[in-house]
Amino acid sequence: MVAAALAAIGTPAPGASGSDPAGSEPSQRRGALVDRVVFTEESNPGKVVGQIETGARHVLAQGITNAVIHRQLLNARQVTFAVSYGSSAELTLNPAGPALADGSLNPFGVPAIREALNWLVDRQYIASELYGGLAEPRYLPLSTAFPDYARLAATARKLELAYSYQPERARRIITREMNALGARLRDGRWHYDGEPVRLKLLIRTEDARRQVGDYVANRLEAVDFAVDRLYRTADQAAPIWLASDPAAGKWHLYTGGWVSTVINRDQAQNFADFYTPRGRPSPLWQAYEPSDELDEIAQRLERRDYDSSAQRRELMIRALTLAMENSVRVWLVDQLNLWPHAANVELAVDLAGGVAGSRLWPYTLRFTDRVGGEVIVSSPSVLTDPWNPVAGTNWLYDQMMIRALQDAAVLPDPFTGLYWPQRLAGAEVTIVEDTPVQRTHDWLTLDRQAEITVPPDTWIAWDAGAGRFVTVGERYPEGLTARTRTRLRFEQGYLDRRWHDGTRMSLADMVLPWILEFARADEASALIDRSHVPTHETFREHFRGWRIVSREPLVVDVYSDQIYPDAETIVAARTPVVLPWHVLALGIRAETSGELAFSSDKADRRSVPWLSLVSGPSLPVLDRHREGALADGYVPFRRTLAEYVGESAPARRYRALGEWRAERDHYWVGDGPFYLESVHPVAGTLVLARFPDFPDRSDKWLRFTSVPIPEPAVDGPITVALDESARFRLSITSGGDPYPPEAIRTVSYLLFDGAGVLSHQGTAEPTDGGWRITLPRDRIETLGAGANRLEVTVRSDRVALPRFATHVFATIPADGELPQ
Repeated sequence: MVAAALAAIGTPAPGASGSDPAGSEPSQRRGALVDRVVFTEESNPGKVVGQIETGARHVLAQGITNAVIHRQLLNARQVTFAVSYGSSAELTLNPAGPALADGSLNPFGVPAIREALNWLVDRQYIASELYGGLAEPRYLPLSTAFPDYARLAATARKLELAYSYQPERARRIITREMNALGARLRDGRWHYDGEPVRLKLLIRTEDARRQVGDYVANRLEAVDFAVDRLYRTADQAAPIWLASDPAAGKWHLYTGGWVSTVINRDQAQNFADFYTPRGRPSPLWQAYEPSDELDEIAQRLERRDYDSSAQRRELMIRALTLAMENSVRVWLVDQLNLWPHAANVELAVDLAGGVAGSRLWPYTLRFTDRVGGEVIVSSPSVLTDPWNPVAGTNWLYDQMMIRALQDAAVLPDPFTGLYWPQRLAGAEVTIVEDTPVQRTHDWLTLDRQAEITVPPDTWIAWDAGAGRFVTVGERYPEGLTARTRTRLRFEQGYLDRRWHDGTRMSLADMVLPWILEFARADEASALIDRSHVPTHETFREHFRGWRIVSREPLVVDVYSDQIYPDAETIVAARTPVVLPWHVLALGIRAETSGELAFSSDKADRRSVPWLSLVSGPSLPVLDRHREGALADGYVPFRRTLAEYVGESAPARRYRALGEWRAERDHYWVGDGPFYLESVHPVAGTLVLARFPDFPDRSDKWLRFTSVPIPEPAVDGPITVALDESARFRLSITSGGDPYPPEAIRTVSYLLFDGAGVLSHQGTAEPTDGGWRITLPRDRIETLGAGANRLEVTVRSDRVALPRFATHVFATIPADGELPQ
């Protein structure tokens, strides 16, 4: 569905593709290919493009959706851009009420009014006019650019037609529901208890959502609401819509935006993430009250509780219908984002997440004409929310910076979304027979067994009172089985690596995050966090235990009933988080003493600061706890963790952390290709520096520089007589060259009649040099006279994004005469 928008992008100006990297020798270097990366805050993307053209900046960490800036990019000589497809814009609605804490009325506490907004807004207008063609209408919780949309195309198109722009229908429903609430129209505006119903619309100002917000405000005023337009940047809006109690009524609507930072090959999680309290540990999500049926299906899809692809399809179809009826968010468009950078700068860009969402940007960022140097990156927001690795910021721009400071065990392919090993030597996935899972890469294995038995010494739960793990043998003396076992074989010497503060890693860095997963959901624990409980409950439903098989080399088994369509995704989901235990220990002490809280929800409830390791009022609190931990030799959950820490390690770790704090003025310690050199919150700047002890060669990930995206085009008759058959030819190219036929997975089509009703669906036939779709006479006859639409979907093995093409043709009576 993005073919038309793609055509509008064009290509960068001649001479804007990077220069010959002669003289660069990344294979002779370790770690990052540049020496420093400076992030600066700048919310004006047009200004940044001009700065890149003059050499004052090098990269913009914000996707461009503005047609004017697009033209500016096409005319720039020293700027090029990449394209991504994983961003979306929507209306986030406050579902509290309908009676709020101050007695005012929130119409969006009524699901029918939320649903009616789908008919009130014209998504075609938003995509073509407000985004200048750099967007496609989106109606559903599924991205139109990802594989699930193509798999469910027939159902998706049916729902899209059902929820198309119908403003009078929206007015009728809103009027009915407002009257039922006791509201009345007076002087052309809704009133409740004698006061006007004033909707507070939070409008983001950094991109096209400013225009979207104004458009939505106009549409709401057209159905008799008074609207307060609250223009805010990301950091100004976040404390209102994300951190405040929805019942307080500080806002009613928010122009939301989301970026999938990797190609999402399985969007089953979206229903739990966007419609249930399990989505985020924030007050807004905790106010969600999905219907029992939607909640149950969302949980099943979250657990991947299905036995076949057909059953998954049925669950997804039903969930789509229920999500539209719920409509705590109204999806508006999927965006094409343009990511500008200097012509002599290269980096891996994710087809979904772009530059800001790319997992590989820290490993590939470089100047094409030299090794080393300083790259200046402009970001629309720096330090948007507090940084902590347990329940801290989830903002795209914060996460982009954080990813450079961490080194994950597996990393996603930016073109397919399938995972590659970074710190794993290999993995073995074992599943129960007939489970719908496939494997693509050969760095892992996929085996099937009639039954998978969980060993009795496997850890399955946490006893907060005793401070120890509970084994499967204790909890399930009769035995326990699982649908999957994932054996993770870490590379030799994995625990010999160093954290940025110079301390050596240990198994405690892997075990403590596991303990926190359980302790933060346990009523008997001082770390209990209400916002974490729903997510943990879902995790517990499919978790069947984990065990350390070997310490050197490190081998870990994880058992679960949760599956994914791809074995590579199963490995990524099972890989444990590794975090410096001594840093987590300070946060644990501060939260248990009631001074700080890991999550925004708990911080809000306790009226304490949301814990930040890098700035603000948290730092002096953490200073005191570091001194206390050093004096006490403090080890959290000592009964379990002491075995993995070592007797002298606490003192060494806390002293090293104190030196790090004195030198860097923060507590963020990682293991990525960059370390956090300095933080300047007032100036809106932070600096990353190359970590010289990073173990990998600098050219390890440079193969991800370009990708052949298929570009389909349909050619065929404009008119077809009702007594004739019709033949259409499909060509698939990339960069003007024919696309390799062996790289095409499927070519399917949908045929819609003049009323927009799906008449037929099928697959194209391969031919010499292309593909062919033949519609026999009986198919043409069923269309009747009128305008019809043939929609083609192409899926490739080389990229995960489905590509679309459309051909419109008219069917006419056999005698060629048309009614007047």
